[in-house]
Amino acid sequence: MKSIVLYLHMHQPYRVKHYSIFSVDHDHDYWTDKDWYTGANNERVFKKVAEKSYRPMLEHLEALINTTSNFKFSLSMTGTFLEQAEEWAPDIIESIRKLVATGRVEIVAETYNHSLSFFVDREEFEAEVRLHQDKIRELFGVQTQVFRNTELAYNNDLAQWAEGFGFKGIIAEGWDKILETRTPNKVYRPDGCHSIKLLTKNYRLSDDIAFRFSNKNWNEWPLTVDKYLRWLDTDANHGPIINLFMDFETFGENIWKDTGIFEFFDDLIHRWGDREDCGFMTVSEACNSFEPEDSVSMPWTVTWADTERDLSAWLGNSMQHEALKAIYDLKADVLASNDEELIADWRRLLTSDHLYYMSTKHLNDGGVHQYFSPYDSPFDAFLYFMNAIRDVRGRANSYKPKTEEEIEEEEEE
Repeated sequence: MKSIVLYLHMHQPYRVKHYSIFSVDHDHDYWTDKDWYTGANNERVFKKVAEKSYRPMLEHLEALINTTSNFKFSLSMTGTFLEQAEEWAPDIIESIRKLVATGRVEIVAETYNHSLSFFVDREEFEAEVRLHQDKIRELFGVQTQVFRNTELAYNNDLAQWAEGFGFKGIIAEGWDKILETRTPNKVYRPDGCHSIKLLTKNYRLSDDIAFRFSNKNWNEWPLTVDKYLRWLDTDANHGPIINLFMDFETFGENIWKDTGIFEFFDDLIHRWGDREDCGFMTVSEACNSFEPEDSVSMPWTVTWADTERDLSAWLGNSMQHEALKAIYDLKADVLASNDEELIADWRRLLTSDHLYYMSTKHLNDGGVHQYFSPYDSPFDAFLYFMNAIRDVRGRANSYKPKTEEEIEEEEEE
């Protein structure tokens, strides 16, 4: 039996609006851009992607579950995505509820705010994971069993943490430099762990759909279902599962409808599912069905982003490092305020996308960063973000008891 393990990820950040230094100390709304057409207008972006990707793809997935008896998949959604869907497109939440209720859709755990907290502040990281689990239970009534970190950022320490936290599985990028001669089509044991299992993304076959499907300069364009099935068959000789992990927005947003992406996906699922020796598994089912073939060690951090597959997409220049330090330095004062709105704003600023927009990479990676950024330049992204941080700092400081000197100064005035 050969099984596709399909995993899709849904995320939308709260982008900082064009927040001027003159707004600091009196405008505490960093997210609502009155200019509907600016790239930083969160409501406009979410509704656009909902129309192009979320609604049509959810409809296709529901139809596939209804017409393909063995089709199933796994899905993760950040807390920031869920908050925006609740506010601007509650029908999307209902569509996901219907899918989860079939018992053939598994929800994967992650950080609530799509942050890099694991690498900066473990206490905050764990708090976000718990917040995410709470949100998933509240909306969908299920308990998550498998974990993915932000941008699949993974190393041995993360796997050991996930095992200690109680997860049965964790997913990561199947990068050649780590797997070496091993295939991503098997279940592994993370180095230093005893019970948790590791699933690694088959990045070639995943990226053939997620990045190359609409690329007319690709030497394999156009990608047909017949051709892709041949590739799946070849890869299936190396292991019992094929892990296809990609962004949900691949369908309709990153790759537009007029390319035929939806028709390709439908036909692929139907034809694979109609075969006697082929099927589908959720990530938990893959973990439950197979014993680890080997131990895999990732002593340094591997992600699914950019050519380097490391953290340089978010921490590749001095602006990004300064912004990261500035936001985490505010933690103690923000949490001590017990101001729920302030804490929520601070956590939204932890979202890794803010750092991604500050990247100054060039060539192909730089083009991808520029495509997703709502700002004219990485420097504008840094400026607006740091202005918001200044305002958060002022709000947090307002909760601190005044010193005797400050009281005396006020009395003198």
